[in-house]
Parts: sequence; C-alpha cells; structure tokens
Amino acid sequence: MEISTLDNFDFFNKVVLLRVDINSPIKNKKISSKKRIDSVIETVNELKRKKAKIILIAHQGNKGKSDFISLKQHAYIINKKTKIQFINDIIGNKARWAVNNLKNGEAILLENIRFLDDEFFPDKKNNSIIKFFVPLIDVYINDAFSVCHRNQTSMVSFSRYVPSLAGRLLEKELTALEKMNLKMALFILGGAKLEENVDLVSSKSNKILTTGLLAPFCHIASEKNLGLQNKIMAKEKKLLIKLKNKIKLKNKSLLLPVDYAVPINNKRVNKNIEEFPLNYPVWDIGDKTIEFYKKEIKKAKQIYMKGPVGLYSKKGFDKGTKELLSAISKSKAFSILGGGHLNDVVEKTGINKNKFGYISLSGGALSDYIAGKKLPGIEALLKDKSKSK
Repeated sequence: MEISTLDNFDFFNKVVLLRVDINSPIKNKKISSKKRIDSVIETVNELKRKKAKIILIAHQGNKGKSDFISLKQHAYIINKKTKIQFINDIIGNKARWAVNNLKNGEAILLENIRFLDDEFFPDKKNNSIIKFFVPLIDVYINDAFSVCHRNQTSMVSFSRYVPSLAGRLLEKELTALEKMNLKMALFILGGAKLEENVDLVSSKSNKILTTGLLAPFCHIASEKNLGLQNKIMAKEKKLLIKLKNKIKLKNKSLLLPVDYAVPINNKRVNKNIEEFPLNYPVWDIGDKTIEFYKKEIKKAKQIYMKGPVGLYSKKGFDKGTKELLSAISKSKAFSILGGGHLNDVVEKTGINKNKFGYISLSGGALSDYIAGKKLPGIEALLKDKSKSK
C-alpha cells in the first residue's frame, strides 16, 4: 500500500494539520481511559523534533450523547507528556491567531471538530473547515486509523489540496495488517457489536470461532431456542435474516459453542447446548467450548481476535476471554487483537503484550478493513494528488 509517511516530508517551519483520534470513554463527564490519548504522543513528539508547527484536530463523542464534550480535558492529559496548548475554538479568530503565532516545535489542540456541522459534509461547496485550514497549512497528516471508516471532512478532504501523509500510529496499524493473510486467518469474533461481526461472517475460507453476542445469535439463526437469550435478541430481526443467509455458506467453518456459562444465583454455571432453552442469559462460553477453541488456536498460523468472549466485567464470566487470550499468547501464530476492551483484559491479566503480533485500539475501522471494505480515510491518502514538498 503506497501511502506517504513522515519520512517523506521536510517539516522544518511547516504548518501541520494533524488529525488524531483521542475519542475516549467518558463517565460523569470525565475521561475514564487515557489509552487513545497516550497513543498520539509519538507522532506529536517526532513532529516537534522536526521543528513543525502542529495543529491537532480531533473529536469526542457524538451530538446528543453524554460523551459529546469539549477537548479541554484531553489537552490537559496530553500536556502531561508533551507540551500543548488548548484553543477553545476551531475555525474562528481565536484559532486563526493561535495558528499564525505558532513557533517551530510548538503544538496546539483545537476544540472538538464535531462541534461543526460541516465535519459531516465533506463534499459541501464552500465547506467552512476546508475554507479555513487550507490557506493556513502546508501538510495534512492522518494518524487516526480508528476513524478511517468515517467519510468526514477532517478524514477525507485535505488530500485534495495539500500533501497528505500517514502518521506513525496509522502506519503501524497498516504494517501489522499487511503482515496477515486475512483470508487464511482464524477469526475469533466476540464483543457486543453484532452488525460488525455479522459482516465478518462472509469469507468462505476463514474459520470462525464465535463468542460474545455473536455466538448465541448464530445458534438462534440456526433455529436453536436458547430461551431467555432469544427474547433478549428478538429486536435484531433484519440482522438475523442476514446472518441466516451467511450461515448457509459457512457450513463447517463457522464453529459454535458446545456449552455456555450462565448466571445462576450470581455464580458461573456451565450448561451444555442440549440443556437449552433456559431462563438465563448467556454471559460467556462454557468450559468445554474454551478447551475446544484452545485446540483450534493451537493449530492456527494467524489469528484475528475481536472483542471480549463474555461479560468480562462480571466475576467468573471473564474466564473465556482470559483463557483464549492466554492461549493466543502461547501460540506460534501471528496475532492481531482489536478493540480497547481486549487491551484492558491483557493489562489486567498481566499477559506480556509482546506475545501478540499487534494490539489495536481501533474498533469499527479495523472490522471494516478486515471485512474487505474500503476505508474513506485510507482511500483519501492513496488518492493524494499533491506533490510532497
């Protein structure tokens, strides 16, 4: 994949527009995890060393949601590791003054880009974001792989006007993905995002170990009555039809649990699939399935794992996630883990991160890439028509 990187540009005294992803979990209007924020430091520090003038743009949450807040807290956290000034503006006079007064090696973070409606209309004539930034900047850098599946102004539009590069984090993501033969990899699909996982049940060649919500959903799609779990998932009618059609194609390459762990009197209890329907929700794969899946992991040469295996926040129901991660860490397979939740589990269990090929904080973008979809943010870099300076 031919995308220019930080190695392909002379940044001295140049104004850089750096799109990062610092979108973080929010509890009571406070940032509860700093992982994505910490991930931007490498690129920012390299640009500082190269004496660039750096403008960071980013988003937090979505309009109407409780996590749709200012980036002031984010700037405070970044500032603990590398000096940055927060500007409570995006395309107004305050932002213009701050950009024009940047010195070599200095960085500013502008306000939440999603506060502007034009962020969602990249093809709009006289887009205010493009109109403001293009005359002020020398180069655009995309270091937000996890937002590359969004067709939004800050992700796709600047490559039409200025040299456009991949930041170090985005470069690492792509390098890791290029090491994997996705068509031959063992997929372990979990977590709560059903639609993303159903999209991944598409390749006839991939063997898939179903976990998370996908596992009981596949059983339901195969006409199995699980009892209470059927009622919990009853609203997903359209997605169920889509999955039923895909299951017919997958046949033996789609592996389903032979037992599940359910909560009985607040304790983990294993129930064979033949014992369903039950009036309990499915909270994890069962012990027999864990052993069954571990044998598949041992045979695999490449592994992509997405999302937790069970309800890992509940005591006893983190077993499936921990056991499969441990098995992957001991295997000889090149592995990619996707999503912040798996990163959390790895940290809590103390498993050596170096035992995995790559751990990504990306969610939807990574799933779309692996499903074979084109990512607008990556396509924009590939179609960059400008010449590097």
